[in-house]
Amino acid sequence: MTYPTSDGQYWLARTMDFGFELGGNPVVVPRDYPFHSVTGATFTTRLGFVGAGAKMNDYILVDGVNEAGLSAATLYFSDEAHYADTPSDDRLNLASFELVNWILGTNRTTAEVQAHLDQVQIVNFALPQMDGNIPLHWIIADRDGHCKVLEIQADGVHWYDDQVGVMTNSPDFAWHRQNLGNYVQLSNGSAPDRQFSDYTAREIGPGSGALGLPGDYTSTSRFVRAAFMRANAPRVPDADAANTVNHLLEPFDIPRNIKGQANGEFDYTQYRGYMQMSNGTYYFQPYQNSNLSAVRLTEALLNKDAVTTFPVARKQDVTVLN
Repeated sequence: MTYPTSDGQYWLARTMDFGFELGGNPVVVPRDYPFHSVTGATFTTRLGFVGAGAKMNDYILVDGVNEAGLSAATLYFSDEAHYADTPSDDRLNLASFELVNWILGTNRTTAEVQAHLDQVQIVNFALPQMDGNIPLHWIIADRDGHCKVLEIQADGVHWYDDQVGVMTNSPDFAWHRQNLGNYVQLSNGSAPDRQFSDYTAREIGPGSGALGLPGDYTSTSRFVRAAFMRANAPRVPDADAANTVNHLLEPFDIPRNIKGQANGEFDYTQYRGYMQMSNGTYYFQPYQNSNLSAVRLTEALLNKDAVTTFPVARKQDVTVLN
């Protein structure tokens, strides 16, 4: 979800929920970095960026923010995504899991991404470690508060204005947005008394305005829950936003062994990532450690010749008070 602060700053925050161990850590990709795609294509970044990633074929990032304040994140789009089977001769051919690198490495705003989309073609290429093509769609936001969703389906490329400010996995964004019509009764207050014939029913404890808010781990329910929470969240100054965003994402954490897949594997929240778009800072919180680690883009990092990786401890620190 995106989060606007009371003093005009913007964040993009996400949970990374997956069964396959991604092994991601905060990484900084510098300016002028030559990226080598699994398709055989290459491109050179003109903007540096920071996000969560790992070295696979090249460095793969699934979310991040660049020095111009543009941020992006991938989300799973199973049974919906549709990519080209053959490379194009006049476009940059990339696999789906490489698009964040191009978005952040070559664009400054969501408007630039939209204008440059015809320069890129997403091709069906397998990530070697996962032995298969990865169906994805993308949420993209910039420091001016614009939030978009990019989806590539059988009927073409879809570029949505995301007025809700949230996105989850399949189905497509248009479906999620329309489904909010089933929850227009929700509020963050109390429901009024209800008369049942001669009996007056009153709420049992506060919070009855949110009765019916879905709490399961399906992407459809999480979209509704995220939309409700974002719409009702307090707007705090940027100095306090990391704490607020952290609390907003907590209800979406998936513990191990809770969300099973048909193949017997279990998704879980491998990390949370928070992107502060105005100052180019990436916050990372792994499953095993509730402490936030932050990396801010600096000129020294942006001008390095190589990618910088910041390993984060996977062990919870406990302060003993006595």
